[in-house]
Amino acid sequence: MKKKIWRLALLSMIITMVLAACSSGENSTENKGTENESSSNSGGVLNIGLSSNAATLDPTLYTGVYESQIMRSIADTLIVYDKDLQSFVPSLATEWEAADDMMSYTFKLRDDVHFQPGEYQDGRLMTAEDVKYSLERSANKSAQNRLSGVAGVEVVSEFEVVIHLVAPNSALLAMLTDQGNIIIPKEEVEGWGDQFGAHLVGTGPFMLKEWKTDQQVDLVKHENYWGEEPNLDGVTYKFISDQSMMTNALRSGDIDIATDIKGQNREVIERDENLELLSTPGLSITYLDMNYKQGPTANPKVREAISKATNIDEIVQGVHQWGGGTPAYGPLPKSSWGYDQSFESLRPEYNPEEAKKILDETEYAGGFEIDLYVLETRQNYATIFQNQMKKNLNIDVNIKVSEWGTLTETISKNNAPMNIGGWSWYPDPYFFLNPRFHSDQVGSNGNGKAYTNEKVDQLLDRAVSETVDQEERAKLYQEAVTEILNDYATIEFDYLDIATGINPKVKGFNLSPDGTISVVSPNGVNISIEE
Repeated sequence: MKKKIWRLALLSMIITMVLAACSSGENSTENKGTENESSSNSGGVLNIGLSSNAATLDPTLYTGVYESQIMRSIADTLIVYDKDLQSFVPSLATEWEAADDMMSYTFKLRDDVHFQPGEYQDGRLMTAEDVKYSLERSANKSAQNRLSGVAGVEVVSEFEVVIHLVAPNSALLAMLTDQGNIIIPKEEVEGWGDQFGAHLVGTGPFMLKEWKTDQQVDLVKHENYWGEEPNLDGVTYKFISDQSMMTNALRSGDIDIATDIKGQNREVIERDENLELLSTPGLSITYLDMNYKQGPTANPKVREAISKATNIDEIVQGVHQWGGGTPAYGPLPKSSWGYDQSFESLRPEYNPEEAKKILDETEYAGGFEIDLYVLETRQNYATIFQNQMKKNLNIDVNIKVSEWGTLTETISKNNAPMNIGGWSWYPDPYFFLNPRFHSDQVGSNGNGKAYTNEKVDQLLDRAVSETVDQEERAKLYQEAVTEILNDYATIEFDYLDIATGINPKVKGFNLSPDGTISVVSPNGVNISIEE
């Protein structure tokens, strides 16, 4: 007997689409963005600004969210998240179920999906063999390990597969929503070889038309798309790394959507009556980790003193003077379904007097000197923290600004006494807690602080191996977070907002807490342009 996770009949799919269409006429600058106001095919080309250049669209090689934005329009995954990132919606798979021992998942596939015509195939039907090829390629070759724990994929029939795991893992479904696990045709991958990343072919609503290096990527509508027909004729993604130039491009009409809006540009867009700034708490946090095994912070009393001498509100206000971030209450963002309001009472209260008394009980009474490693983009956090430590505990913090390669190497080798980092991933708590706090991740960038707690390990293991029930898993993760906060291993500074500037003529845009932009999606999104 298998545990049913999801079964969606055709009738309920139709009802969902109807309900989504009926939500027209609403405009919001909060969580949802702008809702669909028209279900008709409006045509036109949507211009989206991305804050960094794309290097490759190969699902096994891509590393940035800006690349995944483009890939999302070209190719599909088996399942996707709903708009609220709380549950899963069918995409190329129509239904799925996990075995009782959670060692395998069975997926039934759509039988009407065709690839886009490419150089090495003419738009043929997608089958289970393509799913096997794509997912095993990801499991074996992904540079970012985007499908870890998959032993292999078994083809049961032309439109059914079984994914076998090396160990039970209830986080598999979240992994399958990643663009690293899109379904692609073997002929195109092998035909293009190393150049496939510049000639991506998938099953999505838009096809790759032209890639102008360092400038833009142009997509056109896939006429044989299996899902709801796109309202647009095409999409153009423009690479604009300078934030002020991004904002100016939105104001001038060169782009319709501006992504990754931060700092003073938030205010510029908010004050422009012809534009909208959409902002929502995202799945992204900024934190300070303290070395758990070496130096002064190996002493739990020192970590407690530093935590209570840190004025998080002052740091957030100083860094986000134009908005864009809120004080954090732990290592899970509020947009994660594992977040619980009880975390807010667990965060150490700012009390410099008490902090000094705690430090004076240690061999480091009177202060000490310590290095803090940080990227240049987060130096503002470090400077405010540095001032607080000197004032409250007479700790001299030496700020070591490093580039990404040096920083990650220093951290992963447990050579950083302190470091400031950022973390952003899926809403499943597994992807925030395991990489940063499980002992098997010691030696990685996430747990370079060498944090170990046997009880935390047990709770995190149980949350992915005992059940697929989200409510039961949430309880285990909440218990783990309580343990982590009591160990004072980390100071969570802020939850970062996802902010997007948009021209009001764009209809049907959904602002997602994970920052992803869906132009057309099985979760009900279908953007149009009102002329």
